[in-house]
Order: sequence, then structure tokens, then C-alpha cells
Amino acid sequence: MRILVVEDQTDLRQAVAKRIRALGHAADEAPDGAMAESFVRSYVYDALILDRLLPDGDALVLLRRWRGEGLGAPALFLTACDQVDDRIEGLASGADDYLIKPFSMDELMARIAAIARRGGSIRPTRLRVGDLEIDLGRREVHRRGVLLPLRPKEFAVLQRLAERAGRVVSRSELIAGCWGEDREPASNAEEAVMAALRRKLGDPSPLRMVRGAGYALEDGPLEGGDGPQAP
Repeated sequence: MRILVVEDQTDLRQAVAKRIRALGHAADEAPDGAMAESFVRSYVYDALILDRLLPDGDALVLLRRWRGEGLGAPALFLTACDQVDDRIEGLASGADDYLIKPFSMDELMARIAAIARRGGSIRPTRLRVGDLEIDLGRREVHRRGVLLPLRPKEFAVLQRLAERAGRVVSRSELIAGCWGEDREPASNAEEAVMAALRRKLGDPSPLRMVRGAGYALEDGPLEGGDGPQAP
């Protein structure tokens, strides 16, 4: 997933973004409405985390306008505005959830995962590609009944490819969705993740590189090979 964090408190914004990245997702950070506007105009997000009271205005106004323009990315208000009327106003303006400060980071991550799965419509909680089964809720991957020990970034990359199974995903799209435009991975980080995925998925590998174009996860049934080994 790629998530936009709009929060003027630097320490809090960075802490939330750091936790998102630790789960293998991409996070962009905006300290005010102007930068948030620029990000939203430039990139596609799976979820938005919005502080209500920003230095240049109320994010509620921003979200209301974005919804009017057709932006469907699920949004959560993370704010100290804790009155019932505040929450009602936020939800009426297009927010999908509302969390009051102070908050539990674990709860925030769970709520973001929940609204991102909905994404404005009902999304599957499991993906099946050939003999792979990806449980998005538990963040687990099985192949032929064997649980694969994937790291957060490996899971994020596999999920991105599985959501586009059978199609080529460009390197730039993969980096934007799993690392973020402003966080280009180290020269060998991308290759290391793909190599680890191939090893853990086993043979025959459903993952292929399309030279000069990107990567693809095969969506047809796979025959032969020994498959993954149990950890």
C-alpha cells in the first residue's frame, strides 16, 4: 500500500510514517494542506491519514473538496477534535474513520488496514494466484499449503504483484507503491527483495522479470517442481 500522512507535528508524523514503512508499505509525509494537495494531485494512494487542524486550514475542507472531485481513497482523521459533533462532521465530509489523539499505534495500523481493504468498495481479504494464497488480514502467504516466511517488504511487493496478476508491473510503479517516490531503495535492495521472493516461492517460480519493463506474477496454474520448502 501507499499511504499519505498529513500531520503538522513532526515527531508524530514521522513516527506514524516509520511504523507504516516497518510494515512494508510506502508512506509520504505532508506537514500542511498545501503539500498534501500536491501529493494527492501527483500520486494514487491506498489510504489517507489526516490531522484536522493544519497550519494552513482544516483538512476537513480539503477532504470535502477531494471527494467532490472524485477522490475515492479511504481516509482516516487523526485528531484532537474529540467532540461528537466533530466526529459527525468529519464522517459526513467523506472520512471513513475517525481516531482521537492520544491513540494506540497498533489500533491506528489496524484501522488503516481495515479501511484500505474496503477502498470505497468491498475488496477481497484473500488473493489467489495459481497455487498461491495470500491472506491480507493475517499478512500470510501459503503455497500448496505451506506457510512462507516472508518479511514485510517481501509481502508488500508480492501483494502489489498479485493484485495485478498476469500483468507487468513497472519498476517505477513497484517502487512508488512499496517504497515511495522520495525513498528510492538502495541500489541492491530491490534486487535483494525479488531474489528472496523467488527463493521462498520455490520452483517453478511464478515470479518473472520482463527485461526493460518490470515484473509479473503468473496467474495461471503451475505444473511440476518441488514447490516451497517448509521453514
